[in-house]
Amino acid sequence: MRRYYDSGITKTLAFRKEQLQKLKATILRYEKDIAAVLYEDLKKSPEETWVTETGFLLSEIRAILNDLRLWMKPERVPTNLLNLPSSSYIIREPLGVVLIIGPWNYPLQLLFAPLAGAIAAGNCVVLKASEFATATAKLMEKLIAEIFAPEYILFDRSDGASVIPAMMKSFRFDHVFYTGSTQVGKIIYQLAAEKLVPVTLELGGKSPCVIEEDADLEVAARRIGMTKFSNAGQMCVAPDYVLVNNKIKGRFVTALINVIRQFFTDDPSMSDNFGKIIHQKHFNRLIGFLKESKILSGGKFNEKTLHLEPTIVGDISLDSSLMKEEIFGPILPVIGFDTHEQAKAIINKNPDPLAFYVFTSDRQKEKKWIEEVSFGGGCINNASWHLTNHHLPFGGRGNSGIGSYHGKASFEIFSHRKSIMKTPTWFDPSIKYPPFKGKLALFKKVIR
Repeated sequence: MRRYYDSGITKTLAFRKEQLQKLKATILRYEKDIAAVLYEDLKKSPEETWVTETGFLLSEIRAILNDLRLWMKPERVPTNLLNLPSSSYIIREPLGVVLIIGPWNYPLQLLFAPLAGAIAAGNCVVLKASEFATATAKLMEKLIAEIFAPEYILFDRSDGASVIPAMMKSFRFDHVFYTGSTQVGKIIYQLAAEKLVPVTLELGGKSPCVIEEDADLEVAARRIGMTKFSNAGQMCVAPDYVLVNNKIKGRFVTALINVIRQFFTDDPSMSDNFGKIIHQKHFNRLIGFLKESKILSGGKFNEKTLHLEPTIVGDISLDSSLMKEEIFGPILPVIGFDTHEQAKAIINKNPDPLAFYVFTSDRQKEKKWIEEVSFGGGCINNASWHLTNHHLPFGGRGNSGIGSYHGKASFEIFSHRKSIMKTPTWFDPSIKYPPFKGKLALFKKVIR
């Protein structure tokens, strides 16, 4: 792969666009197969698969193809007085051979979307798929083998705990892009630091959702219910817990219970619109959370099929594991508050969440929340949908990640910004050269 990259073949605009177009065409050709394997792994419906996986990915590729020529052009920047009459510009060059590690919850989108950015930037890529989404990983391996030479794009779906450290210790990648848990992200970061390899870490955290007294409760319930229970809650930007003004808490819970019934019927385990938990270990972890609070709605589960119905819980201790760990499942704590300060104090117990959501009709309140809470990205009167806009960089900060991607940000994260200054030879004043004695006053005028 290093030799292939050094040949320069991946750097031309024509080559990059051709590879993106092949990826796009192959995804479309295997659309039904993709839907089938995602149903097998996570019980996703064809509609949910299109919105959150296949269609999302195709939209990302189209956006990159539309603007790639413009992004690759040298960017002219001003030149300061000291260096006139030089000209200055920035060019984006590929990083080299990069490693992309994907998770199991959106196994296609979260592996192939950064892949599109890495291809667009002119890199060679090692793709490490999650071994937990078995059927999807097998299909992705087949797709990659069909369209790309292994010295260009290399796919691996073996046990990540053993193969990732082995790869990172034996080879110096030029960048590592990881999506997954904070715990594993720290390990990746340590491995990368040994060789001074730059990283992008797309992690998670406890993303709060605030509902003010003046919010439209019906709209809030629908938008929170849809995104929280999409993919059975196994989404990094799903609302992790809701902070709702005590004056409307009861009404909100009632509205959310009605929404869950409308979306997923009285038996969500039989609904085409509600998925399953990925594996037994994660299922057991979620069931353990149910013992820490009062169930307001839901709570039924089937260990054989790994189904846990949408569940609303209350009477939660802020010191419980439910409020310390990212839930990553269809359990939604609802916590009441009386004042802005009370709600903010709860949020501050888990700083720098990946996402933050506030529902209010008061512009002053929304401004106050957005300015006072540190988070990766978020929505006002919506939840999770900010990540579908490729014009918005997506990523966390602090505990929830390093770096961002989507759209142009994906191209940038896999590129190096190389600064160039070009100076003509026809103008070469002696003031720039020794002896410098007596030139201090002039230097102070020029350099300031």
